[in-house]
Amino acid sequence: MKRKICFITGTRAEYGLLRQLILSTSKDKSLISQIIVTGSHLSRDHGLTYKEIEADGLVITNKVNLKIKGDSSQEIINSMSEGLKGFSKALSILKPDLVIILGDRYEIFAAASTAMILNIPIAHIHGGETTEGAYDEAMRHSITKMSHLHFVAAPEYQKRVHQLGENSKNIFLVGGLGVDAMHSLSLLNKGDLEKSLNYKFGKRNLLITLHPETLEKKKTSTDQIIELLSALEEVKDTKFIFTLPNADTNNRKITKMIEKFHAEHPSVSKIFPSLGQLRFLSTLKFIDGIVGNSSSGLTEAPSFKIGTINLGDRQTGRLKAKSVIDSNFEKKKILRSIKTLYTKSFQRNLSSVVNPYGKPGASKKILKTIKEISLENILKKKFHDL
Repeated sequence: MKRKICFITGTRAEYGLLRQLILSTSKDKSLISQIIVTGSHLSRDHGLTYKEIEADGLVITNKVNLKIKGDSSQEIINSMSEGLKGFSKALSILKPDLVIILGDRYEIFAAASTAMILNIPIAHIHGGETTEGAYDEAMRHSITKMSHLHFVAAPEYQKRVHQLGENSKNIFLVGGLGVDAMHSLSLLNKGDLEKSLNYKFGKRNLLITLHPETLEKKKTSTDQIIELLSALEEVKDTKFIFTLPNADTNNRKITKMIEKFHAEHPSVSKIFPSLGQLRFLSTLKFIDGIVGNSSSGLTEAPSFKIGTINLGDRQTGRLKAKSVIDSNFEKKKILRSIKTLYTKSFQRNLSSVVNPYGKPGASKKILKTIKEISLENILKKKFHDL
């Protein structure tokens, strides 16, 4: 019988990483591909990005609506509860042989918990990484312990998954899926991109992507975005492309402040709930750098030889290329970092930057493994001590 592979995706960024693997799996005649869409994909505030999946010609097998009504901690917990119920129903109907999930978000944690209780093997992508400024950190490592196959992006992450007690035979070093994505698409040229975005690039351009730091106590999300936007107001001869935050706690406060900034500075700013993978990666070709705390600044931007100003602690612990400038959420330090990004010496060194997340090929390696590996008796795991 054909092996049924079920992908679960909850965000625009995560789907962008999984896209090539899902497309390859759906075309493989020896497999049956299933897709469960959830999270912000189904949120109008976040751009209803499930439509991007359909635009790729993929069939969405099931939708699990988390009923995202707000961004407080209690409402996030309510959404997780909806996820447990929805995933239970969907997975019980689909009966996949293997569930594939990526990352560390709360909706993926709910999906993993459900699959575990239903005795469905789980393959986890991008485990072993650390993000000390968000509760995603704890969820990622918890998902690792619920999973049975592990596809990691770097040797350091491979070691960490093994350190968590996982069998080294089930840990596969494949590289980062973000590197795969940028080599699997024909990116837009500048004219076509500007037309698609309805945006004219300026002399200098920065992409701004800021997500809530869910473990931060000293400075609120409002404090952080105020410091960032105050700094941007003083940056001359530069245009800003904003992508809105994900559906984490207090994301709406960040969105409102960005919208206020745009209303006051319409000639130098543009807002997108989601650029979509093609436009996002194409944009990286024509900007000078990324400012914020998105993982894309660490995993994808280095391959485009552009700088990243990494703000705060959300990505603390991840591998970083020499193109990354760390800064806290203080206006003066943000301005100093932007000034550094544009110096001749920093720009000159970008040509030699190496992306620590490897080379293309992760999707092919994962597909080969999920096709060939035996799943017999894989549910019973032994803790492997170092």
